Amino acid sequence: MNVFETIATRGHEQVVFFNHADTGLKAIVAIHSTLLGPALGGLRMWPYASEDDALNDVLRLSRGMTYKAAVAGLNLGGGKAVLIGDPKKDKSEALFRALGRFIGSLGGRYITAEDVGTTVEDMEYIFQETDRVVGVHPVHGGSGDPSPFTAFGTVQGIKACLNKLYGAPNVSGISFAVQGAGSVGGNVIKMLAKEGAKIFTCDINEDRVAQAVEDYGAEAVPLEEIYDVDAKVFVPCALGAVINADTVPRLRCEIVAGSSNNQLESEQWGTALEDRGILYAPDYVINAGGLINVAIELQGYNRERAYQAVSSIYAIMENLFRIAERDQIPTWQAGNRMAEERIRAINTIRMPYTKRFKDRLSGRTPKTSHH
Repeated sequence: MNVFETIATRGHEQVVFFNHADTGLKAIVAIHSTLLGPALGGLRMWPYASEDDALNDVLRLSRGMTYKAAVAGLNLGGGKAVLIGDPKKDKSEALFRALGRFIGSLGGRYITAEDVGTTVEDMEYIFQETDRVVGVHPVHGGSGDPSPFTAFGTVQGIKACLNKLYGAPNVSGISFAVQGAGSVGGNVIKMLAKEGAKIFTCDINEDRVAQAVEDYGAEAVPLEEIYDVDAKVFVPCALGAVINADTVPRLRCEIVAGSSNNQLESEQWGTALEDRGILYAPDYVINAGGLINVAIELQGYNRERAYQAVSSIYAIMENLFRIAERDQIPTWQAGNRMAEERIRAINTIRMPYTKRFKDRLSGRTPKTSHH
């Protein structure tokens, strides 16, 4: 891979490779944008097949975080970290503390958090070396596991979709095909079932499915058949790239709205959903609850305030639908436009200060001064 060309194409500000031989640490931090604030994004630990795969993942995910923070109205930029290794056998205190020291050396430009393959306990080790980490244990002023907030925000987004299509946000009596019953998907199932929804679900872990069946009356579905379920809403809460050439023709739903990242294999499949008359909730909009929650840690954490902030995803989705109608574009494109419009607006505000700084460097004095 031509690293500099790839970074330039995707608009990243900085990509840093960290290596620590004694602990086996091999990590990449990608900072996509700090225009709105420090770059915040989770730390993913995964046994990548190659370093190119790890780099592609961190570049893709960090760009998504820029858009997620912008749409959510946060004063944060987008970043991500990936740690190459097997989370089941390669973890150690020394490993995460070494990474914590490296993150601290970035001078506050990047703030990390829990993600796939990492836990609150891992964040605690990082916290011993740097305060540039969120999602730590409540005893340290953190919020702990962000999954319930991601799930809560996802349900708010689902309700906005229901209101858009059916004129009411009620989930009672509505059928949902939930792909994934893990930490986020399991909470989504719990919240929907408590409001009277009919749930179909699948998961690579059969015990999770059995729990959902026992606790919430869900109906188990084989992994590969979840796309064929006759349900009003398909809720992807597991893998990425599940909206693709194979699945789009099979979907029998009227709404796709779930928490997993990078649901569209490519953006053309967002347009394909639109062409089929299926309402799509862009993933980085509807799943922003976890990010909104941990961002509050930077101000002094309050759980009630966090839930109130995450509930705004309903209104954000309504605004996205307005933009889609205003500009006659698919919802995935409206989400991008929302993010880009906010980033451009903030950049416009900051431009006079940048210009004034350049004027001083060149020895010129602006004719007018605005205060």
